[in-house]
Order: sequence, then C-alpha cells, then structure tokens
Amino acid sequence: MSDKVYRASTTAPVNIAVVKYWGKRDAKLNLPTNSSLSVTLSQADLRTLTTASCSASFPASEGDALLLNGEPSDISGARTQACLRELRSRRAALEAADPSLPKLSTYPLRLVSENNFPTAAGLASSAAGFAALVRAIANLYELPASPSELSLIARQGSGSACRSLFGGYVAWRMGDKADGTDSMADQVAEASHWPDMRALVLVVSAAKKGVSSSSGMQQTVATSGLFRERIATVVPENMAIMEKAIAEKDFEKFAEVTMRDSNSFHATCADTYPPIFYMNDVSRAAIRAVEAINEKAGRTVAAYTFDAGPNAVIYYQEKDTEAVVGTFYHVLQGADIGGWKSADIKGLKPTISLDENVAGLLKAGVSRVIMTGVGEGPVKTDEFLVAEDGTPAKR
Repeated sequence: MSDKVYRASTTAPVNIAVVKYWGKRDAKLNLPTNSSLSVTLSQADLRTLTTASCSASFPASEGDALLLNGEPSDISGARTQACLRELRSRRAALEAADPSLPKLSTYPLRLVSENNFPTAAGLASSAAGFAALVRAIANLYELPASPSELSLIARQGSGSACRSLFGGYVAWRMGDKADGTDSMADQVAEASHWPDMRALVLVVSAAKKGVSSSSGMQQTVATSGLFRERIATVVPENMAIMEKAIAEKDFEKFAEVTMRDSNSFHATCADTYPPIFYMNDVSRAAIRAVEAINEKAGRTVAAYTFDAGPNAVIYYQEKDTEAVVGTFYHVLQGADIGGWKSADIKGLKPTISLDENVAGLLKAGVSRVIMTGVGEGPVKTDEFLVAEDGTPAKR
C-alpha cells in the first residue's frame, strides 16, 4: 500500500450580493425561490485558503476530517456530506473509466482551511468556505468539471457559495427543474470589465446574529405576503436592470438597484411573522450617511447593501474615493478601529459633513472597516496547509 499523500490547495473569495438570495424552494437541495447577483470581492483582503489531501495511509476508522482556523470542525452535517458524496462519485467515475488511476475516491480526506479575516467580523465566510472546499477537492481529484458544474455542488453546501466559484460579477440562476440541475452560477462580467468597483465594509460591533439565515428565510417564505411580490416581480426586474447596468458600467443604475433590493429584502424580513430585524440603529445611520454623501455629490456615488446582519457594505467607484471613504474616515478616525489602508486614505479631505446624530451612531457602533474591491475567482496555489506527510503544516 502506497503511503503517498495527494494534495491540492486553492483560495476562494467572499461575494456580496446586490440582488439578494432569500428563500428556498427546496431546503434539502438548497434550491432558491429567486435568482441573485453578486460582486466577488478581492482575495487580497478576504479569502479562504483550503488544502484538500488524501492518502491510503490515512486510517479509514478516522474517516474524513476538517481543521478550520486551527480547530477541528464537524463535517457530519447533511450539506457538507452532500458535497463530499458528489465529488467522490465524480472521481469514482473517472477511476472506473481509467483503471490506471489511483483510487483516491476510496481514501479518507484531510481538509485544512483558514480565513484571512476574522470569522467574527460577521462576513459571509460560509460562501468562501464551501467554494474553497469544493474547488480544492475537485483539483485533488483532477475533475474536468467547469466552475458552473462545480457551483451545482457548492450550492448544496451553502447557497451563496455557488457564486464564489467565479470572479467579477456573478449570477446564480434559480433554475426551474425539481432536481436542481439547472440551479447554478455563471459569470455576468469579469472583474476586468469594470475594475474600479470598490467596497467599504463597515463592521458593526454585533454578537452572533439572533436568527440564522436558514431558519429566517424559511419563516419569511411561510409568512410574508411582501415576499411573494418580491420573488414574482421585484427580483426578476432587478436582475434584468442589474445585468444591463453592469454591461454598460452604469453606476447610478447599479447603485439604485443595489439599495432598492436591500431595502426590499429587509422589508420582507420585517413583514415576516414574527418579524425579523437584522439591521440596527448603526445600520440605519450608514444608510443616512450614504444618502447625505449622494446628495452633496449631486449624483449617486455610493450604494449601501445589508445581508442578514447589521454590517453595511458600501459600493463606490475608485474615482469617488474622497467623497465616500473620505467622509466615513473623518467621522470614524477618532474611534480606535482598524482596517483603513494608509495609501488609500492619505490626503483624503472631509468634503462632506454628516448630521451629528448620524456621525455619533457610526462612531459608537462601527468596530472595524474593510476596504476592498471587485476581484477574481478561486486560484490554485502551492501554499499547502497539509505537509507532505499528511500532518497539518507548521505555519
């Protein structure tokens, strides 16, 4: 028996939706009630690195194992198991067709994963995590699958993970087949098509969210009348306008749909019975700040969006850094928060002043910022978190 350890490593990005996914039509297969569209963010700032390894020498009795940020992580859940099962069956099919291939599908997997951002930052770590997991194992198994095919697998782990298999601007098409074989992601535009898209994330000091996304969205599906209107009319219209806005690099349109869709999503949460509130006073202050910035600029230069939590993600174009980042920096600079990039904030003047109540809420409530922008999809790397002998690499 060979004790060779087979390894493959990949990084995968975070994505932030501008047309939101909220609601499942099939919880087991993770099929959505509507299509969605996101911007992939730069991995220089936010990424998951995952090494997948397997070996005949790994004890079968231990089964598959995942080490996440240095801690053992449970992978017995149905969603993770669905991903592993699908990837193994694809590898087994290759092995059946070519008997000379090593039988990797029969070996236990050792997976090691690390985020370069604090999980506590309340950012969508599951999307990057499942995208990296699926891409790394696909590379380990040398599967010929396209990113769209892999997105079908990643979707079963975490819905929004299917969008993290691409860079740039990405749509998750809801599909209409009962078995979900047409519910997958595709790239609307590469990052290089509209490279000056930037994002400023205001991380609002908040504990773990009160209502998890999975249970929250199913309560909304079951009880909200507004939600039915959202999936029937609002989202299909927003998807069409957003795809056109991205094709034409029309920031005003992009911004309006981003803000309206975020508002629509949170309205359906408030319309859920009992109501769900993900945003708080600091979140609402961020909205007022964006409105003030746009009003003073005389055009739309910033767009807010909120996922299932209080953090604000503010999209803007590089040329408007002073109006957007400059305003927030000067309000928050007295507060001891990290994340500002010194090269980007150097010399930014406070061209816009905010209402003191708004400024006060932001100063008291924002714990850190993340300055980032549109970026690329998963990248194969020679940085391994598993050593050649199959043990976690010393870092």
